Amino acid sequence: MIDWQDLLHFASLARTGSLSAAARELGVDHATVGRRIAALERALDLRLIDRRPRTSPLTADGRAIATLVAGMEEDVEAIKRYSKSAVAGLSAAVKVSAPPSIAAHLIAPKAVAFRALHPDITLTIAGVPRRAMLDHGEADIAVRMSRPEGSDLLLRRIGVMRFGLYATAEIAQQPEDDWVFIGYDVALEHLTQQTWLRSLLAGRPIVFRAGDVFGQLQAARAGLGVVALPDFIGDAESCLTRLPVTVPPPTRDLWLVTYPDLRRSAAIRAVMDFVSETVAATCPIREADGVA
Repeated sequence: MIDWQDLLHFASLARTGSLSAAARELGVDHATVGRRIAALERALDLRLIDRRPRTSPLTADGRAIATLVAGMEEDVEAIKRYSKSAVAGLSAAVKVSAPPSIAAHLIAPKAVAFRALHPDITLTIAGVPRRAMLDHGEADIAVRMSRPEGSDLLLRRIGVMRFGLYATAEIAQQPEDDWVFIGYDVALEHLTQQTWLRSLLAGRPIVFRAGDVFGQLQAARAGLGVVALPDFIGDAESCLTRLPVTVPPPTRDLWLVTYPDLRRSAAIRAVMDFVSETVAATCPIREADGVA
């Protein structure tokens, strides 16, 4: 008899490439992942991975089993989505994944109003910089900053994120040639707002980097330098001043994503409407942005 949990742990290892990465994804320790995969190998009488110090590459048999398990995972997630959508009424737990700035600054502050309207819905907001894997049940609904690919997803363009350049009043009064800047960690150099910031440097340095917008915001509040922020964050900071720029700031489309079968759930629809209206109120789609 094959244990489904053993298959689940193996599927995570196949996706992530190492015991430690699979453990982080599953929220267990790496020894548990190792035990589960060893149990699966005994049940199948096959060696599925090559055990090396830092990685655990799949054997040929492991790759074949991983392909089959991936299909099983998709079926299990489809069953979960069906059961959630089949539940009548507005009593449910719904998880929304969103970029950290949107989760913390836009959605979470409106949770009180949502709770008043829908007291039987338990809402979870996960502010994560990476894309939640909806097909693996990491969230029911996601807000994304680029149009997702995949014809099996339900997409709705719900807003446009705009950016500005900000600093304390003291820095704003300095000669522009003396400005220094705050940016993202080098691993995030590809981000649209970071590319825009680099276009403004003109030889001036980035003196501080952070892996998220909150670390950058705290540094800007302290007067460390000039920072690029979403305008709904920067404009709300009384200690920061919006600075003039020579290169127009970028925009990022905001998309609401879920699976079509989940939309049959009244609770899912209520959360979708709440997120859409909340984001649109602060990050509206204007005529110049194109048709939604």
